[in-house]
Amino acid sequence: MKILVLSDVESKYYWDYFSKDKLDGIDLIISCGDLKPEYLSFLATYAKVPILYVYGNHDDCYDENPPDGCISIEDRIYVYKGVRILGLGGSMRYNNGKYQYTQKEMRKRVRRLWMALKWRKGFDILVTHAPAYNVYDGEDLCHEGFEAFVELMDKYSPKYFVHGHIHMNYGMNNKRERVYKDTRVVNAFDHYIIEYDEKK
Repeated sequence: MKILVLSDVESKYYWDYFSKDKLDGIDLIISCGDLKPEYLSFLATYAKVPILYVYGNHDDCYDENPPDGCISIEDRIYVYKGVRILGLGGSMRYNNGKYQYTQKEMRKRVRRLWMALKWRKGFDILVTHAPAYNVYDGEDLCHEGFEAFVELMDKYSPKYFVHGHIHMNYGMNNKRERVYKDTRVVNAFDHYIIEYDEKK
């Protein structure tokens, strides 16, 4: 399964220089936040696959102008072709933004999912905006990761953890993919394609 992941900047490849054939072979599209709703709506007019999204810390505009034809997976497990995808958007609270949370508040969101996690027997892909705490996150409060994400990976060992928020041009020794225990961690900045092997 080919999954196109997006985050933080509208990719010129998929917008300014778009052609329909660039979506050929893509089985699923996932936005990790901080993208204009118009951009996702644009992709939805051409994509023949679901477009899933979580909120970034700058996505207050989604309240009045959500991306057309796209599916919010905030605080839920969305299953696509047998792949269980858990969505938890937002960043650390650094001012009064709507989609910002303290460590305690994010843990509370995760606790509310206990029944869904039990029923689905875990999940395969964790989709967030912010990174996990001490797993290639930033040193400032805004870009600090969540401890709850580490706990989710430790307990459920998902195949992938896909996040945004940490721009590849921040100069923090960023890499597109890394590994945390049994989980492959992917930074979705701009755009990237994951080759998800359903057999492994």
